[in-house]
Amino acid sequence: MLARIEVDFRNAGLDARRQAMLEYAAKLTLRPSEIVQEDLRELRGVGFSDQDILAIAEVTSYYAYVNRIADGLGVSLE
Repeated sequence: MLARIEVDFRNAGLDARRQAMLEYAAKLTLRPSEIVQEDLRELRGVGFSDQDILAIAEVTSYYAYVNRIADGLGVSLE
């Protein structure tokens, strides 16, 4: 399952909840200015609470931040 998610999470056979979470994380990463209330409603619709959504946003944003810092400083990862 993990290999399928890594290759293409959209076609990995995930349940609706995980699919929605990853769609939101991808949009937040690639097109953050396009996040709208409907994105949050979709997450709530599959069972995420506002606290869950905050955690998803924080983890997604922190991961992007750390990677940009590493890239910006030329840090080589093994």
